[in-house]
Amino acid sequence: MLQVEYLPLERAADYMKRAGPGLLGVLGFPAVPAGFPDDVATACVAAANLRPGGAGALCEIWSSRDPVGSGTEGDIRLAIAGDFLFGVLSVAEGDGGLRAAAGRAYRDIFALLERRGFPHAVRFWNYLARINEEEGGLERYRHFNLGRGDAFEAAGRCRPESIPAACALGTEAGDRLTVYFVAARHAAQPVENPRQVSAYRYPPEHGPHSPTFARAVVYPAGGAEMLFVSGTASIVGHETVHAGDVVAQTRETLANLGAVFAEANRVSRPGAFAIGEASFKVYVRHPEDAGLVRREVFAALGPGADAHFLRADICRHDLLVEIEAIAYADAAGGGPAAGSP
Repeated sequence: MLQVEYLPLERAADYMKRAGPGLLGVLGFPAVPAGFPDDVATACVAAANLRPGGAGALCEIWSSRDPVGSGTEGDIRLAIAGDFLFGVLSVAEGDGGLRAAAGRAYRDIFALLERRGFPHAVRFWNYLARINEEEGGLERYRHFNLGRGDAFEAAGRCRPESIPAACALGTEAGDRLTVYFVAARHAAQPVENPRQVSAYRYPPEHGPHSPTFARAVVYPAGGAEMLFVSGTASIVGHETVHAGDVVAQTRETLANLGAVFAEANRVSRPGAFAIGEASFKVYVRHPEDAGLVRREVFAALGPGADAHFLRADICRHDLLVEIEAIAYADAAGGGPAAGSP
């Protein structure tokens, strides 16, 4: 079983020490603690932490109770624990631009997964600069979708049953594509949202290649289950709704999350995943909207919800907020199976 914890920078170093040899990887928004082992998969993402009362980085720390083996292959830093492979890479766009960088990154990842015996991609996180800007008459996010889609097609991974959960967010600056991912020895169960068209079936108005991701996946892990929910926004069918209204968009996003959790419980078992016990990353386009978004999130999920807020651009220029989630269920469907190391 994988475990993930979201902590402010000042608490992250102590947590990492307690994780010890079970540490898989650390993502910093926008920084990570100094002094952790060189073999830990890590990356810094230029997305500011919108924590109330002051600045400071948010650290996303991945660990496992299983023995961890680590390594590097090309640009990919990886860690293996039990049935899971966790990897991180950050590549410069270079002369070929974002499409070429995305295609190269995903081809390298898929080749690694086959070599290492973890053929099933479960979850991807993608961070790229200037996601909504145009280059050569096409939005950069659509260039990214072309490159990612090229790699999926070349690897024969476009079947709906094998498409992973994912998100793609815009960072503050830079010319690098940062990707981190979870892969596994066994297949996950894709989950779609009955309120939305599957992203990989979007009509052509959303770009020359549809985004290659499932709304969520359920993975059985050692008798328990993990639910990875993709970046979720104010989209009904395939269209953005409530343009310009961050409160209404947040409420619609939360309604979509509720639908995804309900569908995950349908394909798994009733009550397996409780939305109020999940962990959330909430991306807000405009920092001045963070208070309004925070109010809606905690009103819907409860004042003790494990929700963390970051400044990022969303994959459509008219979207103001996006939320992703990770949840756990034990073998009996009785609640979270993960705990602190």
